[in-house]
Amino acid sequence: MQKKGKFDYILLETTGLADPGEFDKTWFSSSERERKVKDLSESFYTNCAVASMFWVDAELGVDIYLDGIITVVDSKYGLKHLEEEKPDGLINEASRQVALADIIIINKTDLVSEEDLSKLRAAIRSINGLGKILETQRSRVDLSNVLDLHAFDSLSGISLQKKLQHVPTTQPHLDQSIITVTFEVPGNAKEESLNVFIQNLLWEKNIRNKDDDCMEVIRLKGLVSIKDKAKQVIVQGVHELYDLEETPLSWKDDTERTNRLVLIGRNLDKEILRQLFVATVTEAEKRWTTHFKEDQVCL
Repeated sequence: MQKKGKFDYILLETTGLADPGEFDKTWFSSSERERKVKDLSESFYTNCAVASMFWVDAELGVDIYLDGIITVVDSKYGLKHLEEEKPDGLINEASRQVALADIIIINKTDLVSEEDLSKLRAAIRSINGLGKILETQRSRVDLSNVLDLHAFDSLSGISLQKKLQHVPTTQPHLDQSIITVTFEVPGNAKEESLNVFIQNLLWEKNIRNKDDDCMEVIRLKGLVSIKDKAKQVIVQGVHELYDLEETPLSWKDDTERTNRLVLIGRNLDKEILRQLFVATVTEAEKRWTTHFKEDQVCL
């Protein structure tokens, strides 16, 4: 780190890190928006202190930003890790890593049958409907597929617009029931009301599904139309932290403004989430009352 000059790229291999979201918090909470780093989550164990220590070093400078999160899944043992049951209803580390990933690399595909590989693909896609899946042997991957992703900055809005149109809502595949939910709502949203919607979901944790289970969001991503703003706004969220940022893309005069959101998490209900979001757009506050209760916080 004492070397003079700028680094071209920092690839942080967080082998043993259970929750890349803890790493993301340093990015979201930082006042400097120019950070570039790749989080490589390979394996399914934990030591979050490594990432935190990495970012407290002021000598790294301010021209660095988080580029994306990659999770490597072992073809032979990946499904076993994803199906692992944790006590007290906790989400296992493997599922959380897959849920947070922008790129999921399925490695050692030569060691399993096509049938087993297909089952693993289905399990991964059921958890994360937004991330890109790459398959390889001996970890051989074209660097152009894993570098310069811009997954967490405004430049991602250019590719995200097309991607969000093709992300399906998934069904629970494993006991952990982590799924991807996506919906679209036309119109504009007031920024203040949108913040209330996101904060109740991520911070207050007081939004429940039809079974009265707390909705737990691990990852949030989308493009929204903010009233009185000409440009499209990208929304990013990881656990309790989120950010709104204008993209370089402007809304065209001849197209209807719309909002597209993708949420990855547990106990998610697409229709309830959509109705609550519509409430922020139309300001119909009475629609919030059914599944939104201020005095009932999920623990």
